[in-house]
Amino acid sequence: MISRETIDRVFETARVEEVIGEFVQLKKSGSNFKGLSPFSEERTPSFMVSPVKQIWKDFSTGKGGNVVSFLMEQEHYTYPEAIRYLAKKYNIEIDELEQTDEQKQQADERESMFLVSEYARDYFHKNLFEDGQGKAIGLSYFKERGYTEETIKKFQLGYSLNEWEAFTSEALNKGYNLKYLESTGLSIVKNDGGRAKQFDRFKGRVMFPIHSMSGRVLGFGGRILITDKKAAKYLNSPDSDIYHKSNVLYGIHYAKQTIAREDNCYLVEGYTDVISLHQSGIENVVASSGTALTENQIRLINRLTSNITILFDGDAAGIRASIRGIDLILEQGMNVRVLMFPDGDDPDSYSKKVSKEELKNYLENNSQDFINFKVSLLMEEAQNDPVKKAGLIRDIVVSISKIPDRIQREVYIQECSRIMDISENVLFNELAQIDNKTKREASKNNRGKTAGRSNQNNLAADPNEPPMNVLYPEMVQVQKTAQDEKPNNLRKYELEIIKILLLYGNKEVEFEDFIEEGEEQGNGLQVMKKEYFQNVISKEIYLNLQEDEVEFTDEIFKQIYYEIISQLNQSENISVDILVNNPDSKISSLVTNILMDDEKYVLSDWQAKDIEVKTKENEGELSKMVLDAIYNLRRVLIEDKIYSLIKDIEEENNRESILESIMNYNTLKQRLSERLNRVV
Repeated sequence: MISRETIDRVFETARVEEVIGEFVQLKKSGSNFKGLSPFSEERTPSFMVSPVKQIWKDFSTGKGGNVVSFLMEQEHYTYPEAIRYLAKKYNIEIDELEQTDEQKQQADERESMFLVSEYARDYFHKNLFEDGQGKAIGLSYFKERGYTEETIKKFQLGYSLNEWEAFTSEALNKGYNLKYLESTGLSIVKNDGGRAKQFDRFKGRVMFPIHSMSGRVLGFGGRILITDKKAAKYLNSPDSDIYHKSNVLYGIHYAKQTIAREDNCYLVEGYTDVISLHQSGIENVVASSGTALTENQIRLINRLTSNITILFDGDAAGIRASIRGIDLILEQGMNVRVLMFPDGDDPDSYSKKVSKEELKNYLENNSQDFINFKVSLLMEEAQNDPVKKAGLIRDIVVSISKIPDRIQREVYIQECSRIMDISENVLFNELAQIDNKTKREASKNNRGKTAGRSNQNNLAADPNEPPMNVLYPEMVQVQKTAQDEKPNNLRKYELEIIKILLLYGNKEVEFEDFIEEGEEQGNGLQVMKKEYFQNVISKEIYLNLQEDEVEFTDEIFKQIYYEIISQLNQSENISVDILVNNPDSKISSLVTNILMDDEKYVLSDWQAKDIEVKTKENEGELSKMVLDAIYNLRRVLIEDKIYSLIKDIEEENNRESILESIMNYNTLKQRLSERLNRVV
């Protein structure tokens, strides 16, 4: 685990404009830099980098953050991978936190396995171009498949000599430990009469290195080139501490940027499918490497896009074996389409038959949604058999039930109804029956709570009394308003407070307060007197929220607020840099967006022309903005409390006490509204 000191040194040293400049052509624009977004196809630059604040914002996609978050977005690194990349770039030595001896040993062993794998990649690749056997057999094979030398080098393809110990002996001579040659699966070690005997696992095979998302070599796939009934055509590295076949997608390292940019991932079966499509200009493609698609592989794609197009060849048996993957994709809330190649073709062979333009057009114009695909695949079998047709319909509804989004479910039910000529009601009933038990039990609990209520607004506890909406019509409006406003307005005012803290929290301004004095007026309200005092904005917000015991409902806002309060307790000053460089990308991204949105609207051009520009600061409106945000937050919380009390009346007998509390909250709400100049 990387130490906090190392992370701090990385952030202190790394320059966001230098790092981003390696990926985006930046041009000076005032105190900032601008360029074309690397995440979208745009013609007018909207990608902004601030060297002063050491942050960036892409206004075309809404993404933003610090130097680490850029690498996580652009290169799809994890947080530690991005830190290590920057440490290497700026020659910063990485300090690891103290680990147990066991943890250190595990980390050292994993790193040793990576080093052995990278050596093997280079060794096999070198064989193709420098060894006579490698050139005659391996290189000839790849060229016969139509691969250019550029493609061979890009994918780091190689050849393992057709000798029992060629690789193992060479690796041992270079000083690599047999333990790691065995644990990576590159060498097989057997005990022969008390004497260890080792030989190469991939003897006589062309080699396909398998990379992680960040480009490290995890393992290998090897294809045999001779006919041998006893040997598997393809052989993969065994699972190890660094390679788990079910967690890896072949080609993800080469495809990640294009997948994110195109917002779609083509999923194929084999290594050669990926390579051939890449060579034909289709780079957003990965392979499951002959394994059944797994949840972890789907999540890997989901980091880059929510859209998957599965490319099948014309082999119906193979398609049926892979069709289960569609339901797994739907369960992850992703969109799935399916494309079939003509009989006898797969992505590899078809891409060699047609031009790049024809291939691109075929992929764009021949994919279907999963319902049409299942119908076209299985309808032939069903034909006029009503039992088989009913089974097909149920199979489709089962797939629809996997979709978490209710709107998408309904759209697909309508589509299924149209295609299969069956009523939507029947399909919805079937969908309800196959919904999981948890949802049904939750539904039963909810029905129990609401039993006997014929009208949401009829709140009378005693059937002989007039309903509450007759006695207190304004309460129904409060109930409706609180219910409607809470999800949106509460978050809105929480965000407003976070913005104020980040942009102006360290400023000291004059605030007004209201002091009660004198007799009550006829409406029951005290006469209020204004007083003024100086205070730092962050402290004023903290004191008000502390007094009301306000808790932020949005988890990210809450974390940011706690970090700000922690800083104030330690140094009485807010350091925005700490929040910008927070390891949690959601926090750093939100803070960056707030700062860069403020930067975007700075009217520097007008100020340069000596034209007076009115801002919140020079208008003296900061204190009003702070108090308005606090009062509005209080108002929404009060309305929510009133709504909660009204609901209590429905279920409890102590109605008089609850009604008194409601009236008191209404009085408090009226005072806040007067301060906000709102009409209640």
